[in-house]
Amino acid sequence: MNQDTRERTEPVLISDLQGDHSIQSVNGRIASIKESSNQNNNNNGINEFRTKSKKTFKNALPQILAVSAKNCLLLTYGMTLGLPTIAIPALYSNSVSNTTSVRHDDLLQLNKEQISWFSSINLICVPLGCMISGTITQPFGRKPSMIALTLPFILAWLLFHYASTVTELYLALALCGLCGGLLEAPVLTYVAEITEPHIRGVLAALSSTTVILGSISQFILGNFLHWRKIVLFNTIVPIVAFISLLFIPESPHWLITKGRIVEAEKSLCWLRGWVQPDAVQYELSMLSKSIALNEEKVRMKKNKKFYSFYLRRTFLLPYFIITASFFFASFGGTSTLQVYAVQIFETLGSPINGYTSTLVLGILQLMGGILGLLLIHWTGKRPLAIVSTLGSSLCFFVVSAYVFIKQYNAEIILNVTWIPLVFLNIAAFMSHVSIRLLPWMLIGEVYPPNIRGQASGASGSSSYIFSFIANKSYFMVLDCINLSGTFLLYAIVSLIGCLMLYTMMPETEGVPLEDIQNHFADKTKTFTMKIERSDKIKQKKMWSATNPALELDHTETHI
Repeated sequence: MNQDTRERTEPVLISDLQGDHSIQSVNGRIASIKESSNQNNNNNGINEFRTKSKKTFKNALPQILAVSAKNCLLLTYGMTLGLPTIAIPALYSNSVSNTTSVRHDDLLQLNKEQISWFSSINLICVPLGCMISGTITQPFGRKPSMIALTLPFILAWLLFHYASTVTELYLALALCGLCGGLLEAPVLTYVAEITEPHIRGVLAALSSTTVILGSISQFILGNFLHWRKIVLFNTIVPIVAFISLLFIPESPHWLITKGRIVEAEKSLCWLRGWVQPDAVQYELSMLSKSIALNEEKVRMKKNKKFYSFYLRRTFLLPYFIITASFFFASFGGTSTLQVYAVQIFETLGSPINGYTSTLVLGILQLMGGILGLLLIHWTGKRPLAIVSTLGSSLCFFVVSAYVFIKQYNAEIILNVTWIPLVFLNIAAFMSHVSIRLLPWMLIGEVYPPNIRGQASGASGSSSYIFSFIANKSYFMVLDCINLSGTFLLYAIVSLIGCLMLYTMMPETEGVPLEDIQNHFADKTKTFTMKIERSDKIKQKKMWSATNPALELDHTETHI
């Protein structure tokens, strides 16, 4: 995502400009921001009254509906991630039970090398979509972009259904991955721009949960239907998304950047509970002035060398922590476990069939993600990350030992065939409690505002690259160190991840963004896990994509 596009979608704090020598030009261009202190005191009571948000279900309902419409797209994307898991057993010519399975695909069979590409080619295409997402979607708006992206997903599902060659399968997977990347800018920014602060965290967290739910839906259907019938059924979801998205408003933030103030006001009225225009004037005023200030900041940043921001500790240290977290999440075993779950369970002699075992795996992944979201506000991110990686490591150690014993003395484990089923599912559960979702949570809060967009894109892309490498190399690793050694490798990687996060990851839960940035900027706090909070930041009241230092525009309505 290019610099202009990314930075225009982000709120800006006055503190971000304190070190800028061009601050005078900002004050000159946005003179209305600076009023006399006497007038501020006189308007204090009015502003306090006007800024109080009505936290009622009626106010939250339209935001929930808008996010739900958007989540239909993410549900579709989650389905594309779960499809290879149920299709590989039918397509792989050397599958354990393929020749006798009713799910055997008579039209097309793939060898080991082709399967390795089938399981990963969509992942490597996601970063490509991420890189061009902002550039392509920003001019058209969040809503039209999301509506347009439903069409390629429909095309991909139909291509899967009628595929008779490996090339057609690869093309469908690449299309799904590219669309998944293109979704990044409109989907993530839309949620941030339409929701109020007190429900933004919950509604934003639903994105990851929805993707997991999409994968689970494939595991459920895989127990009853052939994969080609499933992909035909999947076309319903993007169609529902297309229809749903027609009834939600455009992002007021994006409308203001285009000078469409009247439409932005109508959008805010809809999103804040179908209220009257006078009820949204404060927020509209704050949004308008914040965006104006941000545009001035972007203009000034163009005069500086863009790469200088990426050589500072405020980028390098957070980027290392997030990228390392993605690495441990991908190479810690759960990425390949999900894709090759059916084969792994059947190879290990699971007491229940591979498809049912995979369904249990998916359900526990979802439960782990939900539990993590519920606990994070009480425990913080750091304890959950340590427990998650350590728990996964112990489970993979147990399964590795089981497979090793089975290879040399199978009689010892005849009565405990449930061990791999139980411990692999626990590993999936533990990983989704934190480490699988943790880096996505950190992305939005650890980078400075002026590079947050580009840094987030670079960090997110590393997740898909690591997952691609992990899935693509699975058979190669299996041939080199066998299944027992593979699980032992996963256990060691997860253990190293636990130690790294324990040593270098500070607790960011509930900490203001400015304090987090100051923490990473301080060389003496590299291995300090507690971030100090400033009294000044505690007193700031942040509003949806607004600057709290700005004054109220007393215009009654723009309609």
